[in-house]
Amino acid sequence: MKPVLVWDAPTRLFHWLFASCVAAAWLSQDTDRWLSVHVFFGYLMLGLIGFRLIWGVVGGHYARFASFRYGPLAGLAYLRQMASGTAARHVGHNPAGSQAVYLLLALGVVTCISGILTMGTEEGQGLAARWVSIGASGVFKETHRLCAWLMLLLVIGHLAGVAIESWLHRENLPRSMVTGAKDAERGTIASHPHIRVGAMLAVAVAAFGAWWFFYAVEEHIEARLGVDDGDKGVPHVAFVGRALPDDPLWREECGACHTPFHPSLLPARSWRQLIDEQDQHFGIDLGLAPPVRQSLLAFMTANAAEQGSTEAAYRINQSLAPDAVPRRITETPYWKEKHARIGDSGWRSPKVGSRTNCVACHQDALAGTFEDAAMVIPR
Repeated sequence: MKPVLVWDAPTRLFHWLFASCVAAAWLSQDTDRWLSVHVFFGYLMLGLIGFRLIWGVVGGHYARFASFRYGPLAGLAYLRQMASGTAARHVGHNPAGSQAVYLLLALGVVTCISGILTMGTEEGQGLAARWVSIGASGVFKETHRLCAWLMLLLVIGHLAGVAIESWLHRENLPRSMVTGAKDAERGTIASHPHIRVGAMLAVAVAAFGAWWFFYAVEEHIEARLGVDDGDKGVPHVAFVGRALPDDPLWREECGACHTPFHPSLLPARSWRQLIDEQDQHFGIDLGLAPPVRQSLLAFMTANAAEQGSTEAAYRINQSLAPDAVPRRITETPYWKEKHARIGDSGWRSPKVGSRTNCVACHQDALAGTFEDAAMVIPR
């Protein structure tokens, strides 16, 4: 027996980067503030899978799919042998491990693509922005969640299998995935060390992707959100949806007294009522001339919540009864649901002041997009 290079550098790099992506995506899944990080690791995971599919054809001997072409029945048989302590030692992937590789790659592809489609439909962002109606986002989101859970279960099973096989064959399998070497009989085929160039190329591509994702587009995004580069507490936003229709007259008239709330935040019937009752606008007579009223009404109704131009617009419209005519955004069921966790002390905070001060928490409130990752609740 002598040490033999089994796992070439690109295969080891893929293994640990892929594991890191799974862990990072799980840790960043529940917080909007880390949405961009979650998305980045999803894209990186998809790129790694693409690399692994290519490396499975042109890579080292043990990295090629041809070297572990086992069927599901062979994998199940190997698991039974492991349970009985009679499983044979394999230098490369064993039959059960091969099934884990295939399943992780397949689940990874579905998880990443469903995540991209969720971002494209629900947020209007990324590679699949507005490919499908926002109404279909629920299907993609549930698919994404289900596949992510299946991946987690498979990873746990994989770790258990590695631990059992390491104990069964008295060898440290995790260490071999670090060094690449395993003890094998003389004459055993070894991987060639010169293919490290593949690993360096993968690192370069991943580093470039991280730079572009987190820095190259930063100025463009900040300009879209109207965020100053020196602002503190502003989260990174890798993608933003398309710019919403704007109107100087609307900003001038509505912005004279309060934040100009984008028309997409209320249905057209609400805007009609507010314009019709402009002489008693929450106790104030706006005194709008007929041409101004007509111009404002045309802009507001053309870009109201029914258009579903953003996730917030779609959700607000879906939460309303057909005959409901809310006069305030804060009266809509969706707004109440999203802000239910904020107590009275939060609204009374000097940095917030009232429920109408959207810009206190939403960095892109003036743009009307209300991106999930552009929200920071003041301390």
